[in-house]
Amino acid sequence: MNQRLLPAVLALFVSASPALAAPAETNAELQGQVRETERAFAKTMADRDHAAFVTFLSEEAVFFDSARVLRGRKEVAQEWKPLFEGPKPPFSWEPADVEVLASGTLALSSGPVLDPGGKRVGTFNSVWRREPGGRWRIVFDKGCPRCTCP
Repeated sequence: MNQRLLPAVLALFVSASPALAAPAETNAELQGQVRETERAFAKTMADRDHAAFVTFLSEEAVFFDSARVLRGRKEVAQEWKPLFEGPKPPFSWEPADVEVLASGTLALSSGPVLDPGGKRVGTFNSVWRREPGGRWRIVFDKGCPRCTCP
């Protein structure tokens, strides 16, 4: 065999061999990743760190504001910047439910939104996409008022 082809043939063999491939992540592991990503995202508000907040946004992020839809990382970052001003955050959030597609490419996180006093004032719903390299970034975000249903 040609010496130049040997590395290519070996690389093909290794990538095609299931026994030698890295084990796939379980759905529970992926849910844990998204839960921790959501917590880190929420921590940017608690820490008053707008620059860190922006790193969690997909370039294609779509956030539903009470008055309109914000499209793209730049617009979302710009509109949320005032929420990071001042010493105390205007709200906080925590993931309660996380689900991930079997493909491991999209996830939904949802949970309570709390006012500065800890009172529940709403619910957030976020869709996360796993990007190349394994990083989760938020693509859709929509909150809603606290349900008064029995």
